Amino acid sequence: MVLHSMSTLLKSEDASAILGAFATAMDRSDDAPFWQQKSLPFAEAILSVLIPLRAQNLLFDPEGNPHTELTPMLFIRWCDLLSLKTLAFTLANSNREGKLVRTKLADDRCAAYEPIDLEILGKYLSSYTVNLSDEWVDFPITNYNLHIGMTSLITKILEGKC
Repeated sequence: MVLHSMSTLLKSEDASAILGAFATAMDRSDDAPFWQQKSLPFAEAILSVLIPLRAQNLLFDPEGNPHTELTPMLFIRWCDLLSLKTLAFTLANSNREGKLVRTKLADDRCAAYEPIDLEILGKYLSSYTVNLSDEWVDFPITNYNLHIGMTSLITKILEGKC
């Protein structure tokens, strides 16, 4: 079996391969099982939209800047709960309009956008009381703080420290 770095996996593999690598790394980590149980669904929710964006060559960061590859750093940027909520609304609006909106990607690239299934991300965000009807309604700070802990574990894995 050939082992690939997380960086390589993020650039080319499907969500199940990446999640499998996350799960293996989490099993090896010395973090409490609580963090492992929370972090894998979090990573799955993020991948459920980043992989389709990668496939369409439409990756961007939370500020809307274009990116050519799904890198560990870009993945970590989307681990922020507020950024992930904003991404969900951006993609929901894009699905409705039939083109990618609220980014700094070139118009011709945005026009090539194909709707992305938001079910996994939506269920995940809803489970942490993120309002999916009104973008401006805040969520409990405790949920934000919990995601900081999950992001720490994911960052360790992506940096190869697990």
